[in-house]
Amino acid sequence: MQDKLLTIGRFARLCRLSIKQLRHYDEMGLLAPVRVDASSGYRYYTPEQARDALTIALLREMDLPLAVIAQALAAEPESRAQILRAERDRLAERISRDQARLEMLERLVESGLPGYEVTMGQESERRLAVVRAVCTPTEIGERVGECVGRLLPMLGKAGIAWEPPLWALYPLDLEEPMEIAVGAQTLQGEGTSGLEFEVLPGGPVAETVHIGPYAQLPLAYNALFAAIHERGLRPQAPVREAYLVGPAEAPQEELMTRLIIPIQESMA
Repeated sequence: MQDKLLTIGRFARLCRLSIKQLRHYDEMGLLAPVRVDASSGYRYYTPEQARDALTIALLREMDLPLAVIAQALAAEPESRAQILRAERDRLAERISRDQARLEMLERLVESGLPGYEVTMGQESERRLAVVRAVCTPTEIGERVGECVGRLLPMLGKAGIAWEPPLWALYPLDLEEPMEIAVGAQTLQGEGTSGLEFEVLPGGPVAETVHIGPYAQLPLAYNALFAAIHERGLRPQAPVREAYLVGPAEAPQEELMTRLIIPIQESMA
């Protein structure tokens, strides 16, 4: 065993890592040397540890957190695969968000801030049959889709007629976690399991229409909130989105969403 021990320098060269990295892995409890000299503090490794050292470096290159890497190394093959699949899914979601941001930046580079027409008007009272969900801001799209998938079958099963478009309700501040709702306007029906009714009061609102992917809705909200504050008004919850043209009816570039924010005179 003693003959097979490698100094930290030799082991680092074997694994194409730095001594600093190996010391960090040791401090984090990821890869401890098999022996530490009590008098000198020198660390010693075995050639068999090279596979773990290389795996740690590989996963770190993929930006996996050290805590996740530690779990993966300690897990059995089946559990390790589950851990890595979860990280893969998180990475895919992050790439999707970054792609949406990139497309927004490209739109701003090419055309500047879009010229949204913001109007002030009166919104009628609406009675919506709704289902609710709790999510983080990054999960909004997924949760809205899930809510639609719950809402429509429940309306059909209850025999409740509704008027397009579908609506979504959001808080003013996108916090973690937050409650959202997806609803359909209806004049009839009583609450059933998982389905409830909410009356949106009528009154003054600011609104605009966004044409394009949902990922670019922040551009429309930027214009809408700016117009509200420039007029000395106060936005009120819930923020409402009406999906005039949805994904089942048109490609992403032709989606049409009406954004509505209730307003009131500022008290300041």
